[in-house]
Order: sequence, then structure tokens, then C-alpha cells
Amino acid sequence: MNIKRYLLLFFLPILAGALVGVFFLYPVNEFVYFHEHDPTPGTGWTYTWEQLWLGITGHYPIKVPFYAGVGAFLGFLAALFFNSLYKSTAQIKQLSDELQKDLLALISHGESATAEFKSTFKWDLKESRPNKSLEDVVLKTLAGFMNGEGGTLIIGVDDNGEILGLESDYKIQKKKDRDGFEQGIMASVSSKLGTDACQYLQLIFHSIEGKDVCRIITAKSHRPIYIEDSKSPKFYLRTGVSTRELNVQEAVEYISTRWHGK
Repeated sequence: MNIKRYLLLFFLPILAGALVGVFFLYPVNEFVYFHEHDPTPGTGWTYTWEQLWLGITGHYPIKVPFYAGVGAFLGFLAALFFNSLYKSTAQIKQLSDELQKDLLALISHGESATAEFKSTFKWDLKESRPNKSLEDVVLKTLAGFMNGEGGTLIIGVDDNGEILGLESDYKIQKKKDRDGFEQGIMASVSSKLGTDACQYLQLIFHSIEGKDVCRIITAKSHRPIYIEDSKSPKFYLRTGVSTRELNVQEAVEYISTRWHGK
């Protein structure tokens, strides 16, 4: 999150809430108090503004900070709500934009900075056996998209755009169908990228030429996504038509710019 967006979504609502607390909640309370208890001669408006003036000039050292604090807290809650709404809206828009793209047209355009094809998820077509390294390649691609601007991974299509289908992957899942395949993807993402990373993925299955393919629409993440490795966490980023691992210095600089706005 960059500094400007941070100020817009949190600092300004908190400040506005504090001002609302002092200049709205405080006067309203005094106005109600006047009409309930009639403490002095005169009108409610006169009494209210007198009390507000005394408060902001330091005669009531507890009241003003109290109402400012209440307003600031309400502003903070509002900021959290609208920040969450903003993130959800952004993801919905990306999903909507991707769904409007024709899949065959997307495949015909080939791989790009926001699109990549994989023949299978786990099944090695050359050796006719499961291959864990293929699963790792898929996870690297998803992590690269999340750390970048998002993108689409299509599984069941080779680099040349030929439709291969998912039947080979289906047969090695516990549930040998679309549900089993999706569960396998999400389990791998949860295990290697973190359970919360699953929220950035939307899996959609299509039937083309009588064969299933899986389109994984990937949203940009709100935190750095690492792949857990036996040695150390790895950080990947989609750059051009490939996904590459960033070294420590590159990762630190990119993360500080992308998520911390420095």
C-alpha cells in the first residue's frame, strides 16, 4: 500500500472522525442535555455553543479529548470497512474483466505478461507419472502473478496453444473430477504459499473440444507472497512472459516499493 493511499484510507478518515466527534457529537450531547435538564436560562443553541467554546478553549480537559477519541475510533472503523470494500471491488472488477475475455481468443494470443499456459498440474506427460516439480512450476507462476499485477494461468494447454485437457491430472486426484482438481490446487497453494493466498485465486473450468481446461484467474496480493522452501522462502515475480526468482536485494527493494510505498 503506498503512502498516498494509506493517508486516504486511514489517516484522513480518523482525522475527520475526530473533528466530527468534537464539532458534532459533543454539541449534540450538550443540546440534548440542555433540553433534558434545563441547567441555565436561555436557548439550547446558546448553551450548546457556549459549552463547545469552553471545551475547545481548554476549560473541559476531558470532554473534548473523549469525543475526539470516539469520533476517531468511528473513523478508523469506517476506514477498515471501506478499505475492505475497495479490495473486494478491485478483485471483482478484475474477475469480471477476465471473464469477459473469450478463452479461445486468449489462448490464440499466446503467453504474455498476464497469461501463461501449463500442459498439466502434476502429471508428467513425457514420463507418464506424477512429477512434483511440475506442481512447483505452477505455484511459482501463481506467486509471480500475485506479487505482480495479477494474471491468468490456463492448465491443460501447451505452450503452442494446443488443447490437452486435464484427464491425466484427474486420474491422480482422490476425486477424479473438477472438484478433486480444484481441491488439489488449493491444497498446494495453502501449503506452499499460505492459506490466505487462496483468496486471490478463482478457478473456472471450460470444456473445449470435449476436453476440460482450468482457467485460474489470479488477483494481485495485498502482501508479499513467498513459496516455502526447505532452505529458505523464495520470492517470485512475473516479468514479461516469464516468472523469475528475485534475489534478496531485488525482493527487498520491490517489496518496499510495492507494499510500503517507499
